[in-house]
Amino acid sequence: MNKPIARLFSVVLVMFALLVVFTSRWTIFEASALKANPNNERPGLEAQYVQRGEIVAADQTTVLAQSARQSGGIYEREYPFGPLFAAAIGYYDPYNGRRGLEAYRNGVLAGSPQQQSSIVDQLEGKRTSGDEVVTTLDEHAQQVAYAGLAGRPGAVVAIVPSTGAIKVFADDPTYNPNDVKTAAGLARIAKQPDGPEVNRVTGAQYAPGSTFKVVTAIAAIDTGKYTPDSVLSGKSPIIVSGQPLANDSGTSYGEVTLRTALTQSINTVWAQVARGVGAPTLQTYMNRLGFYSKLPIDLPSNEVQESGVRVPGRAGYLPVTGGADLGRVGIGEGGLEVTPLQMAMVAAAVADNGRLMVPHLTKAIVNSDGQTVQTIAPRLYSTVMKPSTAKQVGLMMDNVVNDGGTGTAAALPGVTVAGKTGTAQDCTNPAVPACALSQVWFIAYAPAEHPKIAIAVTMEHQNGFGGTIAAPIAKDVLLALGIGSSG
Repeated sequence: MNKPIARLFSVVLVMFALLVVFTSRWTIFEASALKANPNNERPGLEAQYVQRGEIVAADQTTVLAQSARQSGGIYEREYPFGPLFAAAIGYYDPYNGRRGLEAYRNGVLAGSPQQQSSIVDQLEGKRTSGDEVVTTLDEHAQQVAYAGLAGRPGAVVAIVPSTGAIKVFADDPTYNPNDVKTAAGLARIAKQPDGPEVNRVTGAQYAPGSTFKVVTAIAAIDTGKYTPDSVLSGKSPIIVSGQPLANDSGTSYGEVTLRTALTQSINTVWAQVARGVGAPTLQTYMNRLGFYSKLPIDLPSNEVQESGVRVPGRAGYLPVTGGADLGRVGIGEGGLEVTPLQMAMVAAAVADNGRLMVPHLTKAIVNSDGQTVQTIAPRLYSTVMKPSTAKQVGLMMDNVVNDGGTGTAAALPGVTVAGKTGTAQDCTNPAVPACALSQVWFIAYAPAEHPKIAIAVTMEHQNGFGGTIAAPIAKDVLLALGIGSSG
């Protein structure tokens, strides 16, 4: 080979090498940085040509989210039930983002790069079809939950205590994830009243009212400082942290047992119990139940809020041991704020003999060949209390519903429901002066003897009580999940 040809050959080799280097830089070595660049629209374009996996209900046949092929070979995300599952499923759009399960399970839903045999395939970024996500959700019970909320701001969450599987995950107001495809649709969502973009099940925080007395009872009985038959004075008012604390309607009781105090939801008794237990002990049990931590549910972290004590003018949460009003915290007041999921987990821990399981929305991942590639196994979050404590607290909750207590509206024929009502002051509505409305609650599990479902229901801005407003919704959802009968 003569020298001119050799030099030309060398130049061609260098140019080819440079081409490979620069192409590899953007397509392989720095692909992640390029895709993360907000000015790069290619990831959105590429995603439109991927058939994203379906999201289905627990029955594996009811489709909650799917990708429909459009003209030009692109795919568009569709939500057959519109707003019904928006709280859990969220939405996906290649340009407008993602949230909910669509965000948390994005990796499997979007598919992963194939094992290509040539560099050409790798450079083209060919992808498989996305995997299917099978949820734990029950479509019928979800419908019933929304019918009970009836457009009123609030949330319903139902869990299988022994596994942590979430059967119902409803919040109102909701939004239609099909609207996320357009700027006009996003604007409509943003203009809706009462903030539908907030996931009330895991992202809204409310005063739990008397439902928190279950937590105080757990701490009191599990430590052996009290029993269900311990007797305290139910007189009203009493002085707690220098201020009067009264029972509902100012009713004063004589000497009563803790069992009666939970059945009748006597504030002054439970404030005394909380102070008798002490802040360090109550803090320990709250931590075991998930308070002061982001619960490990399969949703993006920014959609999950903690539960704890807030103090005006102070950033973050105040530990109970840090000077909180212990007596009022013990009855669900004193700046205590909780998410509905947190309170459902309180009921679930009592139901499962003191064991608290990790809550989850995903049942399994199934690939495009119909093979189950991952099953979400139950995981223990913590052991909250002794089984004997769970049994004693459960019997006390049983009395609330079935022995003339505040939760009789949740009673089911032929099935024992164990529950606790709550009614806290709601001072968040500026249109109503002097905190005249209430945050109403009901937490429960059933059947009490062999629990299958634990549930929490809460509603904002209500003129009434948890026992009359929230408890009937819980009853209807339990029936929809096959617990008891309506006759």
